[in-house]
Amino acid sequence: MTDLVPAGSFLARLIDTCPGTWERYTTHPFVAGMGDGSLPEAAFRHYLAQDYLFLIHFARAYALAVYKADELEDMRAAAATVTALLDGEMALHVEYCAGWGLSEAEMAAVPEDPACIAYTRFVLERGMAGDLLDLQAALAPCVVGYGVIGARLATDPATRRGDANPYDAWIGMYSGEEYLDVARGAVAQLERLAGKRGGEARFASLAKTFAAATELEVGFWQMGLDAAG
Repeated sequence: MTDLVPAGSFLARLIDTCPGTWERYTTHPFVAGMGDGSLPEAAFRHYLAQDYLFLIHFARAYALAVYKADELEDMRAAAATVTALLDGEMALHVEYCAGWGLSEAEMAAVPEDPACIAYTRFVLERGMAGDLLDLQAALAPCVVGYGVIGARLATDPATRRGDANPYDAWIGMYSGEEYLDVARGAVAQLERLAGKRGGEARFASLAKTFAAATELEVGFWQMGLDAAG
């Protein structure tokens, strides 16, 4: 695995159940296009607008995590994430998107793409139907996957950095220590929840959730490419 996902960890074992899907997600042509700067700008703009809508549902998922938690530690962690998303990350996303000519009002008015609907509602459904561990298994491909992708792009000799690549800031954000600490925290929380909530006995079900969420992440990247024609 990687330093972000230690070998033998619960998350690493989930990834090992769907290696092809995980590889298609973390090395998708959309991701490769960000790395070498060849991604069509129309594809990235569509992704950015849908990601704004995604973040709203992401905040709802963590609000659900507060409700699903049965320990104050987990409640506080989920509540802190909701606050960080609503009061921090969304503002940063809006600021970043402004540099791509997208205003918050425009993004809020964009019709939600079916790929965004499919992914976000799947995560919420797993959380509502299951417990906190089910929800975290559905969230992990996004939270940890972006860190894996960012770190991979940042260390890949083929990645163009600096002003030569219009996607350099995105790479820098998701390869930075601030975000990688968030991803590491998600890996550790999943490990802890699996130990407390019978993860071993439920492994097959959790692996199915994780694989489905990862496949929906593939669809989210593809959504951007499809929008560019």
